Amino acid sequence: MTSQAISVEQYLSELPSDRKEALGKLRDTILKNLPPGFEEQMNYGMVGYVVPHSLYPPGYHCDPKLPLPFAGLASQKNSINFYHTGLYINPSLLEWFLAEYPKHCAARLDMGKSCIRFKTEAHMPLKLIGQLIQKLSVEDYIKMYESGRQKAKGK
Repeated sequence: MTSQAISVEQYLSELPSDRKEALGKLRDTILKNLPPGFEEQMNYGMVGYVVPHSLYPPGYHCDPKLPLPFAGLASQKNSINFYHTGLYINPSLLEWFLAEYPKHCAARLDMGKSCIRFKTEAHMPLKLIGQLIQKLSVEDYIKMYESGRQKAKGK
């Protein structure tokens, strides 16, 4: 469910109380661990963490007017979703996360390519999410993104 909110505060204020609390804890974990340079803003109708144009002027290749997305949070119909692009473009980071997840959470991992879905707050491995967020600096993320783009172009 894409939100029409224009600010993170508006997005959070529109959530049901149970979702607001759970998403708030996940957001706090991300903000406490977010490396310098990334910024929080509304992006794609959800709370996003991005590389701003001031650090990466080309922006996102799908829409250069948008900053380069890194991570995001969204309240969906049946879950709270956490998105981390690094898991999609960095196989070793994904391997690390998959190996660590069972050490932090007994619930079965519900994951797409870069989306992790949490049914309840109790299923959120906050410490692990904090560690994941810390794994990539802005500089490393940009290099990884550009390398992936070059591979996609066949260069």
